[in-house]
Amino acid sequence: MELLPRSPTEFGSARYWDRFFRQRGQRSFEWYGAFPELCSVLHKYVRPRDKVLVVGCGNSELSEQMYDVGMCEDIVNIDISDAVICQMQERNGSKRPKMSYLLMDMLQMDFPDAHFQVVLDKGTLDAILTNEEEATLAKVDKMFAEISRVLQVGGRYLCISLAQAHVLKKAVEYFSQEGWVVRVHQVAGSGDKQQFVLPVFVYVMTKFRKIPGSALQILEICPEEQDKPMRVESAERLVAAVKDRQHYALLCSQLSKTPCREQVSLDLCDKESGRPRYTLHVVDSPSVKPSRDNHFAIFIIPQGRETEWLFGTEEGRRQLATSAGFGRLVTVALHREQHYEGMAGIQAELSGKVMELAPPGLPARQQVPFLSVGGDIGVRTVRHRDTSPLSGEYVVEDVKGDGTCYFRRLIFLRNRNVVQSEARLLAPTPPPGQKKRRKDKKKPNPAEPPAAIDKSYLCCEHHKAMIAGLCLLGGPGPLPALLAVLVVGLGGGSLPLFVHDYFSQAHVAVVEIDPSMLEVATRWFGFSQGDRMRVHVSDGLDYVAKLAAEVSVLPPAAPAQYDAIMFDVDSKDLTVGMSCPPPAFVEKPFLQKVKTILKPEGVFVLNLVCRDARLKEAVLATLREVFPLLYARHIEGEVNEILFCQLSSEGWRDPTELGTRARALEGALRQPGRPWDSSYVLADMLQAVKIL
Repeated sequence: MELLPRSPTEFGSARYWDRFFRQRGQRSFEWYGAFPELCSVLHKYVRPRDKVLVVGCGNSELSEQMYDVGMCEDIVNIDISDAVICQMQERNGSKRPKMSYLLMDMLQMDFPDAHFQVVLDKGTLDAILTNEEEATLAKVDKMFAEISRVLQVGGRYLCISLAQAHVLKKAVEYFSQEGWVVRVHQVAGSGDKQQFVLPVFVYVMTKFRKIPGSALQILEICPEEQDKPMRVESAERLVAAVKDRQHYALLCSQLSKTPCREQVSLDLCDKESGRPRYTLHVVDSPSVKPSRDNHFAIFIIPQGRETEWLFGTEEGRRQLATSAGFGRLVTVALHREQHYEGMAGIQAELSGKVMELAPPGLPARQQVPFLSVGGDIGVRTVRHRDTSPLSGEYVVEDVKGDGTCYFRRLIFLRNRNVVQSEARLLAPTPPPGQKKRRKDKKKPNPAEPPAAIDKSYLCCEHHKAMIAGLCLLGGPGPLPALLAVLVVGLGGGSLPLFVHDYFSQAHVAVVEIDPSMLEVATRWFGFSQGDRMRVHVSDGLDYVAKLAAEVSVLPPAAPAQYDAIMFDVDSKDLTVGMSCPPPAFVEKPFLQKVKTILKPEGVFVLNLVCRDARLKEAVLATLREVFPLLYARHIEGEVNEILFCQLSSEGWRDPTELGTRARALEGALRQPGRPWDSSYVLADMLQAVKIL
């Protein structure tokens, strides 16, 4: 039996609907949204004494169910199909005497003005507004005008819809321009998940008298899990908010049917502010054999550790899921702008939502475990927050690492998953003679002086590699006693500080384009200037160009200025496939200037972070044109690659000799009374170096 129309325009034809209902017979037809699902929303806007008009009623049981539960009885149902009106009159005549069924076209109704308190539409607008052709839009305008005419001021037009973007946009724009309040409800648990994947929405348009000249629009959305509406600023934002919920429903449907080949990421937002509260990654492990107890688990990433390789990369999360032994693992990252009431509070908040991401085959009433590192949610204290004209919004925060160590981090919020700078904090030690308190329950105050920084510890693996690269200085000869080092990019200052403190005769010049970073490094990361350490607030491109120009006018015998030049500078342009350094820093004319200010036996050390394979190959080719000898050290688990560039092709080509050199340098740096991180072995850092 063919019930579908031959074209969308037939949805507006009385002949089509007569044929439809005759062929379907007495069986009621519900497009979507059963009464139990709609009831909670309808109860908010339909009162027992209201006079209700149902447009395009068809043979839906909705009016009958509203009548039977006592929601209201004065209900008038209209439809353009004579066949269905006869069916419904016969079905309801004596059973529901206060409810009527009339043959009437909603585009030209016979009712007087302001006759109803509620107009109810279940799928009718969706059936009419099948396209955005001029004739269709004119018909919809006529429908809206008639609904507006028969509604009293303060009356509600309730439109039950699947909220296709063009349908929602048309309704919102029309009624908001008329001065009506528009609110969109997502219906909880809407639809048969096997038949209907998309959620059902109810548009609630409340009629107000239009104020001449007023442009005020009140637009709101009510997600299914909350009663309190959220205000949105425009029709576009309202449509986007609905689209987000539709995409989420499609995602949940897909995840419930098949394992996901690629990791899925989504944000769950705070109900009040609308800002991201949780970031979820869904990771499936095909290698894990499912049993009753290992189908599904949730892993809460401790605060501040979301940037670590195990939690912050696809490969790390895949390894975590496999080692945890679950077929599907959902990792949950907590956002710094949000407050959390411990593991139990998070579990209570997420339990319902994460079950929507459950894998296929999960046994009914299966207990889903919540996992974490050490069983807690970690510690994160924001010490400082500000905005820089150059770097944008940033935060300085203290986080608890693995074990008992605490770390201080600088995060640029435009790229919040990347730690810009990091330093380990020294545990506070009581003054001599004073007993150490067992536990200080006093909450840290961001206004207090910062805790002491452990300057002997390099948190960043790429910084360790950059320091190890200084073994290349001087060629096969002895390491220069006096070092002149140029560092472009300050960050928290840990790299230049380490050079300054451990190379006791080194003179370090630092170039930083952002004055805010100098203030951050000084106040929060223990950085300080002195006779052997100077910071120049300048664009690195300009500073190097100026130095190169000065060298070019010196006599030929005059030495170049620097033994080592280190670039550790990030790009502010996130659209480029290279986040460090900015592309201009690796263009050939600029690299020639770098070469000009580098001593013949010196080393140019570059932190390269490039995800674009072609761009990376082009950068390496340009470096080879300028520097005859090029070494590379890839940082395991990260995108960073440290490049060591030298002017002489007669460098260290024997790994054994380079290892000996590294051990000698490390022995010179590890002086009695000077702290040294025992896990930092220079020879190990250079073991994986390869010549390009």
